[in-house]
Amino acid sequence: MDEREALSLLTAELPGAGDDCAVVGDRVLTTDMLHEATDFPDGVTRYTAGWRSVGASLSDVAAMGAESEAAVAAYASPELDAEELLAYVRGARDVCEAVGGEYVGGDLDRTDEFTVATTVLGLAPEPVLRSGASPGEAVCVTGSFGRSAAALRLFQRGNGEGEDGRVEDGEGDDGDGGDVERGNELFRFTPRVAAGTALRPYATAMMDSSDGLARSLHQLAEASDCGFDVEEAAVPVHPAVTDVADTAAERRELSLFFGEDFELVFTVPEEEFDAAREASPTPLARIGTATASRVEMDGDPLPDRGYDH
Repeated sequence: MDEREALSLLTAELPGAGDDCAVVGDRVLTTDMLHEATDFPDGVTRYTAGWRSVGASLSDVAAMGAESEAAVAAYASPELDAEELLAYVRGARDVCEAVGGEYVGGDLDRTDEFTVATTVLGLAPEPVLRSGASPGEAVCVTGSFGRSAAALRLFQRGNGEGEDGRVEDGEGDDGDGGDVERGNELFRFTPRVAAGTALRPYATAMMDSSDGLARSLHQLAEASDCGFDVEEAAVPVHPAVTDVADTAAERRELSLFFGEDFELVFTVPEEEFDAAREASPTPLARIGTATASRVEMDGDPLPDRGYDH
């Protein structure tokens, strides 16, 4: 099974599953696991790994319209290097502080591959689920897309690699350190906790875009039993994408299908979009309208493609 098939199997077994977080009373709870081979490209610092891994769970909390309360992480590495461990914890602590939460500890272990599992607890007396969208509502997003895809390209370029990971022109360790540094900056995204809580009174359905905008739209439509009609030109694209994409087709691929941007994708009643936009501390963009069925972009079916773990 791939990840989606496994999640479908578990959703059938666990009726309360299916949203970005589990709802436990007036709180929400989420956990994520990240591995060096699939989630931390060569050049990612331990500080960035701490920020990004805990940030991924904070993004789930944001998608429920919840306030961040506390985070923990299980940290495993071949060697427990003091400098790397402290850098990781400082990154985890700083991302929590950036959104009003607190990093409170975790667990340590040794393993063959650097791996972290993060858990975040949030407060949401009235959480926003994925299942409340209705035809006629506005389909909206926070921020912009393609940030993580651009970061990956910068890591590859900084390490002297091609897009397939092969070292080019005999380069490698002597790549452009500026590209690697910028890649780390882009990887340290700000979880949209403040926007999520501001949108809670307005959003009818919401999730984060960790698997990519296209796939998120399909997941949100499936959960709400509706469709979406969106416009590609309305999708905000991160400026870094222009720096690394040579063609319009490549730009489209990086912004719509790559994933790992951790923006919010949500619906609001048509008449409440302006109020939601004013309430949000993060810029919002309306990209389309909820419909009765099918997920389309510019009148054509939008492929259900995205990040695969």
